[in-house]
Amino acid sequence: MSYIGKEDEVQQRPYWRWSKVDFLPEESFQNWNTYLSALSQIYSRFNDRLLSRSDDANEITQLRKQSENDMKRCLTWWDLTWFGFGSVIGAGIFVLTGQEAHHHAGPAIVLSYVASGISAMLSVFCYTEFAVEIPVAGDFVAFITAGNILLESIVGGAAVARAWTSYFATLLNRQPDSLRIPKGSYLLDPIAVAVLAIAATTAMISTKKTSQLNWIATALNTLVILFVLIAGFAHANTSNLTPFLPHGAKGIFQAAAIVYFAYGGFDNIATMAEEPKNPSRDIPLGLLGSMSIITVVYCLMALSLSMMQKYTEIDPNAAYSMSFQSVGMKWAKYLVALGALKGMTTVLLVGALGQARYTTHIARAHMIPPWFTLVHPKTGTPINATLLMTISSGLIAFFSSLDVLASLLSVSTLFIFMMMAVALLVRRYYVREVTPEINQLKLAIFLLIIIACSMGTSAYWGLRPNGWRTPKVWGVPLVPWLPSLSVAINIFLMGSLGSPAFIRFGICTAAMLVYYILVGVHATYDMAHQQQKLDALKVKNEDEDKEGKP
Repeated sequence: MSYIGKEDEVQQRPYWRWSKVDFLPEESFQNWNTYLSALSQIYSRFNDRLLSRSDDANEITQLRKQSENDMKRCLTWWDLTWFGFGSVIGAGIFVLTGQEAHHHAGPAIVLSYVASGISAMLSVFCYTEFAVEIPVAGDFVAFITAGNILLESIVGGAAVARAWTSYFATLLNRQPDSLRIPKGSYLLDPIAVAVLAIAATTAMISTKKTSQLNWIATALNTLVILFVLIAGFAHANTSNLTPFLPHGAKGIFQAAAIVYFAYGGFDNIATMAEEPKNPSRDIPLGLLGSMSIITVVYCLMALSLSMMQKYTEIDPNAAYSMSFQSVGMKWAKYLVALGALKGMTTVLLVGALGQARYTTHIARAHMIPPWFTLVHPKTGTPINATLLMTISSGLIAFFSSLDVLASLLSVSTLFIFMMMAVALLVRRYYVREVTPEINQLKLAIFLLIIIACSMGTSAYWGLRPNGWRTPKVWGVPLVPWLPSLSVAINIFLMGSLGSPAFIRFGICTAAMLVYYILVGVHATYDMAHQQQKLDALKVKNEDEDKEGKP
């Protein structure tokens, strides 16, 4: 099969190519007969992929070769820290804080950011180990998780782009929807599409130049945030904090599930492990350092807003701008709008980088066509993967409203982070062909207990030995306690979301399952078994060479 091996020949092929073998190279898709034969084996193939997982050597070295060219190692922990700021601080803090303080949490919105921040930090710990060692699994659970990560990336980019248009209109002293085009029940947003295209083009040209641009934009945004904090606390009135819990603890967690969107984006950094100069040091430092500071900043910004204006008077659509206007600083709304624009611009820039890297990783496992694995030889960036994510986000941003996108994004994000924590436990305590069956059974039981207890609590609220794995480069501390706590918190917050979010999430997941049955399971099955044949052939050749020596 042409998609594995023959490395020297593959290197000579042009980057821009469009043949069938570049999109569907697997044996199952060679013709209609092979495809129908594959469909007839769906049950056995599904069972094979359900319990399978790749080994370390395949994850770290073999699958990377499919990109044909390496990404450039040009980043340091300093770059990643600023990428962390740039990817996270954007639409969420400026848009959702006022909305959730007004509708659900009141002044206790600061506690909502604490709750979602704790969950995000636990997820960061889980992400760091995966990011450093870059796992690529071909199994069913990995596919569902990967599909939801792509969904989160596409919807997240669209949501930020729509918010960018609203704040740009505010900066021009116009209504948030004034720059959109009414068409029936839709408000079409060509500006959002243009902003996504510009961010993607920048990311495709050079990773290092994107990093430098991110430094500048994030530094300016940091100055705006400092102004918001200083001016906000200078006009603070402690009487606005009463009552502190107008809707009780339920309001805190309802808001926490929504403002979790404000922490989204740090996972983009975790996908960039092929570009830092020293991944084992740079990624944990960059992720944990930036997220710790961001959590503190979010809590302070939420507190300053709650002390400037009574929660019942906060404007859900332009909270900070209107709050400054209420204390006699009308001019400040333009500065806030400019800061929000800069923040959202960096979110789109870093998102364009990180989303394309993750798309590249899952394409290497043939969960999606391997054409998206290709790295351009001159730019050292995955242009095909960037185009896929940008076009998908642009189509959604053109039609969909921010409130619909935010709820879908929150449930998808929480699901992903819960699955990452579960995956970390499996990664540590299950090694293929090494872990005894009794320990596999224990792991399965404990995972079911953790998930069942977490789901039960959420439902009630809303209505080294024995084959264990030791990380080779970086390991999350306090395993299994930290990932177990992450699972519990994420499921609990998911239970605080409304039913429309779960309906949309269910529809998207059903579409993923249809794709998996018709394409994904056969592509990953062929990929895995072809690699096994090559490994067996390599061992056989080595044995023959040994026997042939005198």
